[in-house]
Amino acid sequence: MKITDARVFVGGPGKNYVTLKIMTDQGVYGLGDATLNNRETLPAAYLRDYLIPNLIGKDPRNSEDIWQFFYRGAYFRRGPIAMAAFGAIDMALWDIKAKLAGMPLYQLFGGKSRDGALVYAHATGADLDDLMESVARYVALGYKAVRVQCGIPGMPTASYAVPEQKSAGKDHITDFSGIIPKTEIWDTDRYMRFMPGALAEVRDRFGPELKILHDVHHRLLPREAAEFAKAVEPVGLYWLEDPTPAEDQSALRLIRQHATTPIAIGEVFNSIWDCNALIENELIDFIRVAVTYAGGITHVKRIVDLAALHHVRTGFHGAPSHSPISMAAQHHLNAWAPNFGIQEYLVLGTPACDALFPSDHALRDGLFHVSDAPGLGVDFDEDEAARYEYAPGSHPVVRLEDGTMWNY
Repeated sequence: MKITDARVFVGGPGKNYVTLKIMTDQGVYGLGDATLNNRETLPAAYLRDYLIPNLIGKDPRNSEDIWQFFYRGAYFRRGPIAMAAFGAIDMALWDIKAKLAGMPLYQLFGGKSRDGALVYAHATGADLDDLMESVARYVALGYKAVRVQCGIPGMPTASYAVPEQKSAGKDHITDFSGIIPKTEIWDTDRYMRFMPGALAEVRDRFGPELKILHDVHHRLLPREAAEFAKAVEPVGLYWLEDPTPAEDQSALRLIRQHATTPIAIGEVFNSIWDCNALIENELIDFIRVAVTYAGGITHVKRIVDLAALHHVRTGFHGAPSHSPISMAAQHHLNAWAPNFGIQEYLVLGTPACDALFPSDHALRDGLFHVSDAPGLGVDFDEDEAARYEYAPGSHPVVRLEDGTMWNY
């Protein structure tokens, strides 16, 4: 069996999904996702110009050797661009292998460990009342876990993942349009004074059963993060995400020394070497890598296995920049992983997205259920893909009130 061709598509409804399709001489094809949010043309070019020419003629069943060929064969290793490209190839090869076996992908990992995987939605509001309405909406929809973000009184602009106006929080997605980034203004003191109490009010309103998550998005210094994690202990958060920038991993030790609030980190990590020390020293409770830019199923499965040895659960990244292909790959891992924790899940199921990526995967009562279709269980409509073109965008940037650049 040989790979005969591979094509890259960039575009989609509201997002620049980077979709890889690998064809074989037996007519079986596999799909992968290389979307690197707001840098989408880079992994696409890496695939087209460097990787695909080296795929042609290889046996797609040898996914391990192919992964090692690209990873070890690149003198300059890792990084989000390369790992997203490797990840797309790896997903597509696993898709092919599971289709050849006539099995859903999770069976190749060892079968299911659960019937449905817990997911969380994003609730947000311009102020606390607005946030409460957003949380109530998701609870009514059957979600058992909700990430909450709220506008801060006196903050000069809306902060991370918060709408600028009330009642705009229904499935709110940060606006990434335009190559020139928008600027958010951040004030740590206002955040520290307001947010612990806001989280406590959410807990009081919705009771002990709702799993509440909160994302600091790298905004605090280590001492501030330790203080915040201690302050929110009575809330009983399911997790506190990215309290400090991921580069300073020793900061997690300081937080651990002062608080028992569970910590989730890792959505910007690209390999096991970015997180092995955090896992082995048990400085985190959830690992947040994504199958796309952490090198695909082959590499992420190694991270999951390492995490299982050290009481660390999975909490894969699931922002809207991940196409239904990569989300399907993660959901198959979620079905299998003995140390599964939770899956971030933003609403992707628009008619346009379903037309581009048809599947029978389903969300019911706050749990995600993978289909039993062979492979990833997601297809790709090339005719639909032809409707979309690449549109450049950027993440916002963050400054303090005096103009100093800060962490997004």
